[in-house]
Amino acid sequence: MKRRDFLKYTAPATILPTFINGFAVKAFGSSSLLSALENAAADNDHVLVMIQLVGGNDGLNMVVPIDLYDKYQAIRPNIAIPQGKLLPLVNNVKTGLHPAMSGVQQLYEEGKVCIIQSVGYPSPNYSHFRATDIWVSGSDANEIVETGWGGRFLDTQYPGYPDGYPNDDNPDPLAIQIGSIVSPAFQGANANTGIAISSATDFYNLLDDVVDPVPNTHAGVELAYVRLIAKQTNKFSDSIKKAAQNVTSQSEYPDTQLGRQLKIVARLVAGGLKTRMYMVSMGFFDTHASQTQGGDNTTGYHAELLKELSEGIKAFMDDLTKLKASRRVVGMTFSEFGRRIKSNSSMGTDHGAAAPMIVFGDYVQQGILGTSPDIPDSGSVADNTPMQYDFRSVYASLLEQWFCVDNTTLQSILFKDYQRLPIVSGIACGTITGIDDVNNGSKGLITNYPNPFVDTTTLKYKTRGGHTMIQIFDTMGRLVGVPVNNMMAGGEYTAVFDSKKLAAGIYYARLQNGVYQEVRSMLKVKV
Repeated sequence: MKRRDFLKYTAPATILPTFINGFAVKAFGSSSLLSALENAAADNDHVLVMIQLVGGNDGLNMVVPIDLYDKYQAIRPNIAIPQGKLLPLVNNVKTGLHPAMSGVQQLYEEGKVCIIQSVGYPSPNYSHFRATDIWVSGSDANEIVETGWGGRFLDTQYPGYPDGYPNDDNPDPLAIQIGSIVSPAFQGANANTGIAISSATDFYNLLDDVVDPVPNTHAGVELAYVRLIAKQTNKFSDSIKKAAQNVTSQSEYPDTQLGRQLKIVARLVAGGLKTRMYMVSMGFFDTHASQTQGGDNTTGYHAELLKELSEGIKAFMDDLTKLKASRRVVGMTFSEFGRRIKSNSSMGTDHGAAAPMIVFGDYVQQGILGTSPDIPDSGSVADNTPMQYDFRSVYASLLEQWFCVDNTTLQSILFKDYQRLPIVSGIACGTITGIDDVNNGSKGLITNYPNPFVDTTTLKYKTRGGHTMIQIFDTMGRLVGVPVNNMMAGGEYTAVFDSKKLAAGIYYARLQNGVYQEVRSMLKVKV
């Protein structure tokens, strides 16, 4: 979505600050008031909760590579987390969590967390606005898509929306954003499929029938009339209020931005609202400077953000468990990009490429999917974490394994047939191989010789058969070549990578074959 189109959709959005007794609902201005408000959800038990980490999260300090710790410490000496302070993960000696993330660590030990390493996309964009748009639309870096991936999914489940919605069978919103603007992720072909609860205050005003007083003037009479019409027009207020009132007690949450948002989501889910997708957000993760506190790299601004994230997720899952609604929910984190491998002189990190995602829930497969990110021996501030998994593979996997979307529909939603990853247990929809099997099967798949090389190098690779692809990336994450992209029989093959037109430096060869993938670093040198 172009910047001007985003502003076109959001700036004229329907905004009624005192909507239904203080419950502010906003919908994109591309549809009329009635069609924007008449959204509903189908009767589906599974819920996806997305947590947006605004600003670009430093994944390398959140999920730390213990097996590459010496390289990690050498390349970011002024912000590296001391190895002895890292939180260990059960049955995993290669990875540790930031010490502020004890809540996520506990959920991992309970078998409710999957961490996906180095998630990104080819040729990443480093603009906050454009990178966010790519993630929420599910587009390639070089294309503009006017709809969101969530909106396209909901369009397939509710054809013709918003005409005829809500109705007796579908009285609830399809998607809810806790925040002032509905996410473009929910933009469908005809209308945005989501509504926004602008704040926790507005939510509780709705439940308590709190109404801001109107002045005793002619304008006050008109304002009261507008509020009355808005309340009559809004088709969601009764179902939202009913669901919330079904929950009379909740567990304790941290008094943070994320904690307040997730508490609302838990109440609506446990109260029986059939909304299928929720979006919450927190920030700001743009840590160019003062990421850690001088003298103690376990503290500082980034540590505070990670603590808020971890405590919020833990409280959310504990609350849902107590309310007997946790089996309905899978959650995931995402950020528009990661940070550079090498820290800068301001005790921070600059805009980068790939970063880990955290997926959590009762039916999530426990484990670390992928390997520790490749860290060069002597890196520069331009070096980025090479992508192991495309973010749309995560979307495809969740849609297939949590919402039981078939392959044909998946390709219509995401435009391509993306690699599927073992994220959700087969209890939900029937699934694929386990994480350990995928990780073990993703070793020794690709080598190259000679290495280092001058102009050309031969890629030697193995495939189990089926679609096989090799992508070549530079240290900025740019896709510079695709020497293999075919349906193949199982076996061992070779391909030549010709780099005559490329500068000397480090390159990454990424092989993908079904659920398996491996990244190989290669060094081009000058004659």
